[in-house]
Amino acid sequence: MFSIHHQDAGCAARTGELVLAHGALRTPAFMPVGTAGSVKGLEPRQVAELGFRLILGNTYHLYLRPGLEVLEGFGGLHGFTGWPHNILTDSGGFQVFSLSRLRKMRDDGVEFQSHIDGSRHLLTPEKVVEIQRVFGSDIQMALDYCTGFEVDRAEAERAVRITTDWAKRAAEAWRAIETGYQGRLFPIVQGNFYHDLRRESASAICELDLPGIAIGGLSVGEPFEVFAEFVAETAAVLPREKPRYVMGIGTAEYVLTAIEHGVDMFDCVFPTRAGRNGLAFTDRGRVVLKHAAHVNSHEAIEPECDCETCRTYSRSYLRHLFKAGELLGPVLVSRHNLRFMSRVVERAREAIERDVFPSFKQAFLERYNAGSQENERRFELHGGLGE
Repeated sequence: MFSIHHQDAGCAARTGELVLAHGALRTPAFMPVGTAGSVKGLEPRQVAELGFRLILGNTYHLYLRPGLEVLEGFGGLHGFTGWPHNILTDSGGFQVFSLSRLRKMRDDGVEFQSHIDGSRHLLTPEKVVEIQRVFGSDIQMALDYCTGFEVDRAEAERAVRITTDWAKRAAEAWRAIETGYQGRLFPIVQGNFYHDLRRESASAICELDLPGIAIGGLSVGEPFEVFAEFVAETAAVLPREKPRYVMGIGTAEYVLTAIEHGVDMFDCVFPTRAGRNGLAFTDRGRVVLKHAAHVNSHEAIEPECDCETCRTYSRSYLRHLFKAGELLGPVLVSRHNLRFMSRVVERAREAIERDVFPSFKQAFLERYNAGSQENERRFELHGGLGE
């Protein structure tokens, strides 16, 4: 399923190929998030045109709406959404964590109340495997117990114990599937921000010998330096021959740091969420398109970008769309931000193949951070957001 093409001579970054039921993709790879079966504002063909062959859907949300009966009638998510390429579905563990007021953790699973209609449900590791089988997920995630930053050790230990037990049960359920389902199961390493618990969780998860491994419980409010420390430590103890996936990271700084430590896959809603709010990503930092500095700008978001937004529209026009409340603005900037992330990983792959990834990363982030500071200075000079 996974082959490593090349590892950079100066760090753990590597390129590879991940072969799944709906085609192959090159790694490192960023995944756009389509929580409810749609990458917000974009048609499936547009997402593919931006360079993506794997998107993420969310088990919790899709299980509640449209529901298993509807999805089964369409033969799964691919038939329902019209997306012909690969789909990874999260187990719903992070949503259960983020909706903590609506759930109760039990050793056998998670009991939760729907945020839609108040109905009560129980997700068990076995049920989550079956739900994702119905979805036809090319990669499905095992149910896990995610904890936030700075929880006490007792809670972190309980999360590791439960996550390990659930992963074992999920593996048994996945291996027992007798249909022609070809989806792969990835378990998730937890351990919060305790070094020994991370190692303990990784060791137990690796023993299951499943097709890939996710590093969970990061990007949950910790400082960047802590994230970098724990992603490096966790990735280093995972099997080299399996694809590694860090969940929930979507900025250049986080993604490039994960790549440097040998991570192959990542996802986040941030590029499209930022785009919907007029925040654009460029090699020279983030650009707030609502700023008055852009009122007369004929410049594209990023002149070097090959996306249709940058080939066609000016910053002035995009600013106007946001100020006028036109729906086209969020669509166009979301499209650019996804292409930005696609281009970042494309260039990262090229740098790895040439054994220059550490210097590429350093130069990229120096330019990016300096540009962000300059953009903020321009913002102040032009009186903030303006009219």
